[in-house]
Amino acid sequence: MTKQLSFSKIENDLLPGFRKKIGDAESTEDVKKFYVYTMQGLIQKAFAGSVAVEYEDFSLLPDEDPPYAFNDRLLAIADFSSVWNSSDLPHVVSRFTETAVKRFKHLEKNPQKTESKIRM
Repeated sequence: MTKQLSFSKIENDLLPGFRKKIGDAESTEDVKKFYVYTMQGLIQKAFAGSVAVEYEDFSLLPDEDPPYAFNDRLLAIADFSSVWNSSDLPHVVSRFTETAVKRFKHLEKNPQKTESKIRM
């Protein structure tokens, strides 16, 4: 029987701050930025700093399936690939992504709210 790694504890640590930032986001660019920062934190905590992550390693792609992407550089790291394929990390990332995509689409549908906040 293989051992399944779980990152739900890290998810639970990051989730309140992520929800706050996403809820406070005033533009779709803010949503993308907060999403990427959270993904960086998730990977850094999950790998205890052994996998170097950069801002460019993650992308939120709300109109695509899946709605996120990792840089090829990150996917080429053996430690990352093996953990990705043998843990709940894809599910954790999907839950964060779902929250970000919902907020992104909401802000995209209501640009006048965003513009009025910026002009104040």
